[in-house]
Amino acid sequence: MRTVLRRPDFRLLFGGLLASMAAESILLLALAIWVKDLTGSDGLAGATIFAIIAPMTLAPLVGWVVDRYPRRPFFVAANLVTALALTPLFAVRDSTDVWVIYTVAALYGLSYITLSAVLSGLIRHLVPAELLADANGVLQTVRQGLRLVGPLAGAGLYAALGGAGLAAVGMAGFLTAALVVGALRVTETPPTGPTLRWTTELSAGLRHLSGEPALRRALLGYGLGSLVMGFTESLIFAYVDRGLGRDAAFVGVLVTVQGVGGLVGGLLSPAVVRRAGEVGTLAAGVAFFGPAALALAYPNLWLGFAAVLMAGVSLPLTMVGLHTLIQRRTPGALLGRVAAASEAVVSGPQALSIGGGALLVGVVDYRLLFALIGVLTLLAGAYLWHGRQLSPPGAAPRPRIPAPRRPSTPVHDVVARDASASRATRS
Repeated sequence: MRTVLRRPDFRLLFGGLLASMAAESILLLALAIWVKDLTGSDGLAGATIFAIIAPMTLAPLVGWVVDRYPRRPFFVAANLVTALALTPLFAVRDSTDVWVIYTVAALYGLSYITLSAVLSGLIRHLVPAELLADANGVLQTVRQGLRLVGPLAGAGLYAALGGAGLAAVGMAGFLTAALVVGALRVTETPPTGPTLRWTTELSAGLRHLSGEPALRRALLGYGLGSLVMGFTESLIFAYVDRGLGRDAAFVGVLVTVQGVGGLVGGLLSPAVVRRAGEVGTLAAGVAFFGPAALALAYPNLWLGFAAVLMAGVSLPLTMVGLHTLIQRRTPGALLGRVAAASEAVVSGPQALSIGGGALLVGVVDYRLLFALIGVLTLLAGAYLWHGRQLSPPGAAPRPRIPAPRRPSTPVHDVVARDASASRATRS
């Protein structure tokens, strides 16, 4: 990681990202707390998180827009627009204004998808292929660290300054990010215009994900794991209440321990990528969640600490493995669409899993559900590990950008030609 941090361009980008990620982390929970404070309803507070997640359905459109513009100015503009989108929060006074918070939360969710998509391309442009894992590892380490202090800081800022003060601090973070990254000097080739019908352009990210063997296996395996990993969002409360016999506030202690594991995983992830490759690192991250879930099936305080620590380590391993794989196996012209599509493919099962866990915890013993999570994540990890040779250790060459196609080419001919090229490459 020290090597990538010695690069002046990456250090500047890192400084801007630190400001924007801090703003994101303080807003995520604080907006829900604000709704709870105004309405007294847990359900309406939880709907704030849904409002943030809902824009994920627009991921293909967001990725298509991102791919049509240079990365650095787009990143700067997106941070400025996000800061502007927070201004309606200054008008919130009572429970009749909750719709304003929901609207801002949805815009914030849309901003998160956009910034993630454009960031993937910007890092790929700034950092050599052999340092991509280090760059992603640095960012994941910081993100995990902010998970430790960000939500608590957001809640504290809301309690001390109120909603308007919280909005002002969030705006300052995004404006700082725009200012810092705006000072970055990057030479970018202007993107070419669309060469296919707009519907085909929108789906290009999903077609690349399904057509590239390593990416296809990565998303299938991670998607399988995600279908049950989200159960833990509800099960952890049952574990603390029924298993440990402690107050629900003790969940915060376990989340802190998990955050420590996230820091460790973020620091280790570049070395794991170099030893096991991107798919191998993703496999390790998913599989590492298995013993953690199995340990939580047996309620014991110290075993629980070890389990959530392992679960914390697993998250940055999966993220660094997946993001580095996408950056190395995707043409630059498609990177925004592929990054946004992968975010949607992963987040969809996670959202279903969180909802399913909330329903199942009331009718099924939480220990059986933890055991199910453990078994399925181990199977998903094994499936990914079996395909680790698709991305062997070492820096992979950057993918060649395909030649432009004529707009008049029929879509079925394009699909057939892509399929033929894929078969020829594998042969």
